[in-house]
Amino acid sequence: MARAQLWTKDFVVGIGLNLSMSMVFYLLMTSMAGYAVARFSAGEAAAGFASSSFVVGAVVARVLTGKYLDFIGRRKLLIITMAISILASVAYIFADTLVWLLAIRIIHGIAFGAGNTAIMTAIQSVIPSSRRGEGTGYFGTATTLSTALGPYLGVILPRAYDFPMLFAASAFMSLVAFILCVIIKLPKQELSDYQRSSKWNLKLSTLVDPAGLRIGSIMLVVGTAYAAALVFLAGYAEDNGVASAASLFFVAFAVASLIARLFVGRLQDTLGDNFVIYPVFIFNLVGNILLAMWPTMTGIILAGVFVGLGFGSLMPCMQAIAVKSVPMSRVAVATSSFFLLLDAGSGIGPIILGAIMPLTGGSGMFMLCGGLVILAMILYYFVHGRRRGGRPGREYLH
Repeated sequence: MARAQLWTKDFVVGIGLNLSMSMVFYLLMTSMAGYAVARFSAGEAAAGFASSSFVVGAVVARVLTGKYLDFIGRRKLLIITMAISILASVAYIFADTLVWLLAIRIIHGIAFGAGNTAIMTAIQSVIPSSRRGEGTGYFGTATTLSTALGPYLGVILPRAYDFPMLFAASAFMSLVAFILCVIIKLPKQELSDYQRSSKWNLKLSTLVDPAGLRIGSIMLVVGTAYAAALVFLAGYAEDNGVASAASLFFVAFAVASLIARLFVGRLQDTLGDNFVIYPVFIFNLVGNILLAMWPTMTGIILAGVFVGLGFGSLMPCMQAIAVKSVPMSRVAVATSSFFLLLDAGSGIGPIILGAIMPLTGGSGMFMLCGGLVILAMILYYFVHGRRRGGRPGREYLH
């Protein structure tokens, strides 16, 4: 029996759209705190919020986007949000107070959260259900590339050309995403009777999905551990006399993730979730232990490889599980619920770990992150692994 076709024109366009959209996030996330300090002499707390306020906007958007995505239309919402992203990127240049900067960051975050939920949901209608894990893994390579390229350019561009060039790059990537939104063709999603009857019902059950929250809770915990590397690794590496190792960590992370995603999704589809998820957790754990105990050039780069094999593979695998656990009419809500908790880990985690870091030091903090990975693995066992993590074929709804 012939395998269902995966590499269609719209799937490839979707990967490009995901890459350009994610680049905007990582370009600005890594540099906005420094911009707030340099431009407005912001204090530490205000500078941190200048970065994380984007995530606040994204979280707010995801709550409502999951419910109303199919009423608005997936392609239409993508076009609208990317148009807003272009305007927001340009508006940064003209923000003359910190308050205006924060307002723009929140609006930009809302546009990103809605647009990201739309493409993450819409691509599932393009991927054949029999190749869900494989397709989601390939699609996620775009996010992986952006985790390496985005932070790198976010540091290089302001140093070489000052911050307006950074905002111009964000506007350019948003424009590319806008063009791809116009090009992509997405299957029209028919509204279910339940969706129509509950359109104006804003009960919690209509805004979030239990399956998305269950799987998302795992990403909340493990995403907190990865956010520590995003936020604190540069300073930790510098304190240990290997400042350049931080950027190489993310390069190693991206390369390892890309290699893993060439086969991890296919293994998940054929051999079941548990076959790939537990080893992925172990890789992530090893990476955090290496960061804690071997903060040298070699140790940090090797940690990047293991975290790339671990966290870099975990995200698309978990998203595939969340999507397969719900009917197609609930995919949008499940996707928004999943990323809602992942965003929460990325936004809140560094604040909590940053408060703990003076007590533990960098080494102790990364060891604590290893403990979070173990906690996430235990949580996975109880919410999914012990009941529905075996071979595929009968445990999912579609």
